[in-house]
Amino acid sequence: MLTLLQADSTQLLIQEAAAPEKMSLIKMAVAGGWLMLVLLLLSIIAIYIIGSRWWAIRQAGKGDPHLMGNIRELVRSGKTDSAIRLCKESPVPAARLIEKGLERIGRPLNDIQTAVENVANIEIAKLEKGLPMLATVAGGAPMIGFLGTVIGMIQAFYNMASAGSNIDITLLSDGIYTAMVTTVGGLFVGIIAYFGYNWLTARINDIVFKMENDTIGLMDLLGQSSANTSKEN
Repeated sequence: MLTLLQADSTQLLIQEAAAPEKMSLIKMAVAGGWLMLVLLLLSIIAIYIIGSRWWAIRQAGKGDPHLMGNIRELVRSGKTDSAIRLCKESPVPAARLIEKGLERIGRPLNDIQTAVENVANIEIAKLEKGLPMLATVAGGAPMIGFLGTVIGMIQAFYNMASAGSNIDITLLSDGIYTAMVTTVGGLFVGIIAYFGYNWLTARINDIVFKMENDTIGLMDLLGQSSANTSKEN
């Protein structure tokens, strides 16, 4: 009985020794070579841009949904200063547009619209800050991964040619690891940046649409105020 137990234990140890070693993510990244450091840097940049833009867009989306209605009532009541003060207290980009338009009351509507559009361009540029870099990461990371694939295959064929007739599969392992791991890393970083870019762009478009609606409402309000003033005169 003891002999059978010892035989089973010996066989189990042999099987464990023969079992292939599991590769962790860290070992896999190291096998990818120095290009994995470049991809790691690009992933940090992408995550930072996505996080910072998400926070900025989230803050820009907050605010009083009745802001335009309150400003309309104040302007119609002749309380333009109170309306401007209300805009200053609001954190949303649309409030900056309305504020600029109210500060230009009394000037031609074309001048007011031009001033509002200039402010709108500035606010949109603030929201889109970093997106070109994110788009570059989305397109560049897979290309870097493909570069690693080419380098790895060159390394594998070089090792095979140097070995001559003594070809061993282990000679190809380093090159194949570099080729496959960098490809996966490049695609992984590129996918994160690609989906992050499109998601942020969609959120910004929603804010821009709201800004356009508020601008149209402001110009209609100022047009009505100008018409009423002309009738009174």
